[in-house]
Amino acid sequence: MDHLAQLLAELTCNDDSRAIKALEHLEKLHDEAIGPLLILSQNENADHRWWAVRALAAFDNEQSTSALIRSLADADLSVRQCAAIALRKRATPKAIEALLDALQDQDRLLSRLAGDALTLIGAATIPDLAEILRNENSAVRGEAARVLAKMEDQATIAILFSALDDSSSIVRFWVEEGLNKLKVGMLFFDV
Repeated sequence: MDHLAQLLAELTCNDDSRAIKALEHLEKLHDEAIGPLLILSQNENADHRWWAVRALAAFDNEQSTSALIRSLADADLSVRQCAAIALRKRATPKAIEALLDALQDQDRLLSRLAGDALTLIGAATIPDLAEILRNENSAVRGEAARVLAKMEDQATIAILFSALDDSSSIVRFWVEEGLNKLKVGMLFFDV
């Protein structure tokens, strides 16, 4: 068995400490490891897919980014969460659509992680987040408001103002936070 095959066997051996050590060595192999990891990221075993996604997070290139985006739609929640964590460190507009879908997921952790990634991407996401701010689900609206507030972008002001009277206290909280960070909250309310 060659070195790469041994590392992949360690990565998928069901022993987290051994898998973590294998990750360190896989990262040093760079491009040589990507192909096998891409294949592993589509394995029928969710744990194997999770470790592949975790390993691919270390590679900042087109192939790994595409795999991470694809993994946001994985059948297994933990794989989707792992992909969202990895994308939180990459401001890639190619991920916007998949991240917007993840933002609306029932799992609040996945939604939060996707929101963090969207915040990093920034202005390109504002129109879509404005649309999501009209979603029926108050938790989804709240996450969209949080992302808009954290952007601290002047382009969000009108959108945030439109949600000031939202029925959700979470949405209203994030709207006020966003407006205050943009230093317009008190300006408009202190009459």
